Amino acid sequence: MKEKTDHILVLKSNGDKVPFEKDKILNALKYSGAGKEESYHILQQIESKLYNGIPTSKIYQLAYSLLKKKKSHRTAGRYRLKKAIFELGPSGYAFESFVSLLFESWGYQVKTDQLIKGKCILHEVDVLATKPGVITFVECKFRSDYRGKTDVKVPLYIHSRFNDIEAKWRKMPEYKNMEMKGFVVTNARFTKDAIEYAECAGLELISWDYPAESSLKYYIDKSGMHPITSLNSLTKAQKSFLLNEGIILCRELVKRTDALQKIGLNEKQINKILMETRLLISK
Repeated sequence: MKEKTDHILVLKSNGDKVPFEKDKILNALKYSGAGKEESYHILQQIESKLYNGIPTSKIYQLAYSLLKKKKSHRTAGRYRLKKAIFELGPSGYAFESFVSLLFESWGYQVKTDQLIKGKCILHEVDVLATKPGVITFVECKFRSDYRGKTDVKVPLYIHSRFNDIEAKWRKMPEYKNMEMKGFVVTNARFTKDAIEYAECAGLELISWDYPAESSLKYYIDKSGMHPITSLNSLTKAQKSFLLNEGIILCRELVKRTDALQKIGLNEKQINKILMETRLLISK
């Protein structure tokens, strides 16, 4: 098997061609909850379909379809998590709601779409998150293009806005001794320069895979906060309807079966969706 795939080059989303690495597939399947035997079986089937220049997205789709065929609803849903995060669009409003729920899970009280006066100008803040002794200003950067990255201009801009707000709020008695943080959260990735600047400036960043143990994929799986876009049993139109109804997470959907009835689904269809939902969010 090793000799067969050593020479295969795969096409990444940024246009680069790199050697196929089976360990990356095995690790992704393991992270998704697939067993060792199941993961190796799926890898063998993927390797039998490889060819030079195969897009990584094609490999992803193949792995996901094989997981579904095995009726591993929970594993398949977790495997397609990255794509599910990119489906929280196109306006980005659902992503902002998702981020606010994430901060709530960390013990913050949150407000969204806030107009906050700084020392110099008025600022729109996507999420204002507070808890005793801490105020956090969060900017959400949603990208519909999974190949794109959030570059250094974003943390530069957000940091200057945060400094303007902090300069005013530090002079207000009720905030004088509170810890203040600025965050940028994106569903995509940050460039190297963006990360280096944020680390130097003291600005917090969260992306799909950064920081390693504080990333979106880490927190989502740890907390069970899977978005409804992870569900294979829902169509794109049905997901869009539910997002517009303010239902962002799978765990919310379990409590809002009335929304599924509004779509016009029958009891059998609703039960199928709820079964997949419960499997996905179960520990």
